[in-house]
Amino acid sequence: MKNSYFDLIEQSYYFPQESFDLRDGYLTFQGISLKYLIEKYGTPFRFIYLPKIGDQIKKAKNLFNREISRNNYKGKYYYCYCTKCNHFHHVINEALKHDVHLETSSSFDIDLIERLWDDKRIDKNRVLVHNGYKTNEYIEKIIRLRDAGFRNSITILDSVPELTRIEKLLGRKKLKVGIRMAINEEPQSAYYTSRLGIRPDDIIDFYKQRIRPKKNLELKMLHFFVDSGIKDSLYYWGEFRKALDLYVNLKKECPTLEALNIGGGFPIRNHLGFEYSYETMIGEIVSNIKEVCTTAGVDEPDIYTEFGRYTVGESGAIIFEVLEQKKQNDTETWYIINNSLMNTIPDAWSIHEKFILLPVNKWNNDYRRVNIGGISCDHSDYYNSEDLNQEVLLPAFTNREKEPLYIGFFHTGAYQDSISGYGGIKHCLIPSPSHIVIDRDEKGNIIDYVYRNEQTVSDMFQILGYSDPEPSDSKKNEIRKI
Repeated sequence: MKNSYFDLIEQSYYFPQESFDLRDGYLTFQGISLKYLIEKYGTPFRFIYLPKIGDQIKKAKNLFNREISRNNYKGKYYYCYCTKCNHFHHVINEALKHDVHLETSSSFDIDLIERLWDDKRIDKNRVLVHNGYKTNEYIEKIIRLRDAGFRNSITILDSVPELTRIEKLLGRKKLKVGIRMAINEEPQSAYYTSRLGIRPDDIIDFYKQRIRPKKNLELKMLHFFVDSGIKDSLYYWGEFRKALDLYVNLKKECPTLEALNIGGGFPIRNHLGFEYSYETMIGEIVSNIKEVCTTAGVDEPDIYTEFGRYTVGESGAIIFEVLEQKKQNDTETWYIINNSLMNTIPDAWSIHEKFILLPVNKWNNDYRRVNIGGISCDHSDYYNSEDLNQEVLLPAFTNREKEPLYIGFFHTGAYQDSISGYGGIKHCLIPSPSHIVIDRDEKGNIIDYVYRNEQTVSDMFQILGYSDPEPSDSKKNEIRKI
């Protein structure tokens, strides 16, 4: 009877498969020898494989453009990269090589856009979609972009009061805007309606009363996004149809409206048995928009997407060494790794996100059920295959074996660095607040002082690699030899 870990995987899934293979008994990822990287850099380490970013972008662009041609669709397709998924210089630079447009989420993102312009990475024709809550600082910087000549900068209105704040700072020059439509969340959600966006029933009146009369405002886009992702489900198609109906009704009132933004939400592979037909979903999206607009007698809109996790998620991985195995009772075994899961892949414990977990070596060993534990003292620092204490399957080993077991979490390229606060960066580049220390002296008088000021743009940029030169050609060549 076959009991090796390799036999388990081969009998359960198609293997080898895209991205994963074995070479001399060791796992490879995207054709890269993980054994080589372990021997060179030690563990733990995270890495990102940049060519995968381009592959993902080209796949989505090709599928959308193919369906646009097949359906004789009159609008165009625009691929926007959602910068908050991964702000690092090398990641955004790689995405820009494939002619993507950009979506921003906060004030510091505008500084990033300006840095990319200064570095000649983008021109002023690039489409910039500004999402997120608009603080006065964020609004001021968006207007600064407009005044600098970024002609395709579109500010997405997330609430009615947001427009009031914008108008106070706007001036006479025209600003292109979009409106985000609030959606009903899935039935199992903790709340019924998304906090993001404006109620669909209010949008047309909002346009008529607050946008149409203003010469310095031009409505260009309706924004719609389902947080749980683009799935072939009754829930998704129901919300999608509401957005289409709203679009055609709004288009009849607003001749300048020309774009429908369906946000992000393409899933990525989080297990070896992942099945998802991108081609089918894209075909349904394009044909449904075409059908509804034709029936209503309005022009088909340009289609925008804001793919973040889809763009960069499958390019990343984190490699650990198993330091120790602990048998805590008759049925549970723990593999303790040489880092903290809470710190390195926070989505795994905070929202129970699943990633592809595979051993790097010992594929010919027997397998066993285990839990993965980090080295922190927190109870929540663990990973297993399901939410309800179902263990993972990994190779068994003994302490007498010379080589330790190495394991990898794959497709971790989106969000994990910013949510874990890697080096001091934050989700959406929202800075850490000022840190104030308060004490009392011997007489009871209050003493207070600033321990750390709020993070600055330059603080963030230094962490993200925008203040440092790119790797030398010799270093790039060394990397290519892996």
